[in-house]
Amino acid sequence: MTSEFAVEMRDVVKRFVTPEGHEIAAVDHVTMQIKNGEFFSMLGSSGCGKTTSLRMIAGFEWPSEGEVFIEGRPMGHTPPFQRKVNTVFQSYALFQHMTVYQNVAFGLEMEGADKSEIDKRVKRALEMVQLTGMERRRPRQLSGGQQQRVAVARALVKTPDVLLLDEPLGALDLKLRKEMQLELKALQQQLGITFIYVTHDQEEALTMSDRIAVMSKGRVQQLATPVEIYERPVNKFVADFIGESNFFEGRIKSISKDEAVAHIPALNTELKGLPMSRDFVKGEDVAISVRPEKIRIVENKTKGDGLFMAKVLTSVYIGSDTHVYLDLEGIRLKIMEQNRISRLDPSSFYSKDQVVTLMFMPENTLILKKD
Repeated sequence: MTSEFAVEMRDVVKRFVTPEGHEIAAVDHVTMQIKNGEFFSMLGSSGCGKTTSLRMIAGFEWPSEGEVFIEGRPMGHTPPFQRKVNTVFQSYALFQHMTVYQNVAFGLEMEGADKSEIDKRVKRALEMVQLTGMERRRPRQLSGGQQQRVAVARALVKTPDVLLLDEPLGALDLKLRKEMQLELKALQQQLGITFIYVTHDQEEALTMSDRIAVMSKGRVQQLATPVEIYERPVNKFVADFIGESNFFEGRIKSISKDEAVAHIPALNTELKGLPMSRDFVKGEDVAISVRPEKIRIVENKTKGDGLFMAKVLTSVYIGSDTHVYLDLEGIRLKIMEQNRISRLDPSSFYSKDQVVTLMFMPENTLILKKD
């Protein structure tokens, strides 16, 4: 019977010994369940454990503890060539002396596949990545995006159940990366196979993924959909790593299921917000997060519940948005306002030292565990 999950990591630990003789856990008791046909991303900065996790799924590393399952079968100590997975690397690892056709066919030839079968599968793989007609070119005659597609075709030609992608867009320029993000997502939806994608680029993960595992120090901090990760981060690390946020230090004054009130000593006031944990207790130190686009600048010049007077430090026009930096009683804030109206009048933008009123809405104010 086919497993519900393409890949599972169950309480996986991977330890390495440093040159100094110390033991470190690059992956520290990680549990993840990746669904069949899902575009799943592991997101985090260098050293967070995402690439080591991918290498254990591929079979290039073996777990120190725990187990890796592929289609319900334990694979922790199974060599890579016996797994129905294939990997696309950032460097592409193409053979420069071979043509596109030869690069894609190489793995099948090593398996001793029939020549007619190789030809059929190579042509189909190149058609999927829109490289038909380029079979005789060599890698140096291709653009970066085309080389990336050859690497994907070479991985797909062996019809893996799971395609692993280790920062495959990292070497491309920004415009091409954005184009390839959409192409890869469309390809994954067309093929219906599981993609497991490693990246340190938060926007890339949000754009492409069905679900994201945000990792830090070898552990999964949060595993959820892009919308949940951005709108409902579980702790300060996730809120800080994904997108931008304004933070306040506070202490829980009262708590209920749907609302928390936190006292902010720096402002000598209280803010109402959404509790992002069920474990909060009265008096607990917390972090309060408000995204720059969630704070509103309003007309009335009064203080009140959720209203604060602030002074403009600078205003930066970037085309689609204006970024406004403000001083709120010694705390530096950033607000983003979308430029919905076409305008040229300088007086219609915020000016230095202008006093404005900020509105913090409880539904956009998140009360978070410090870490």
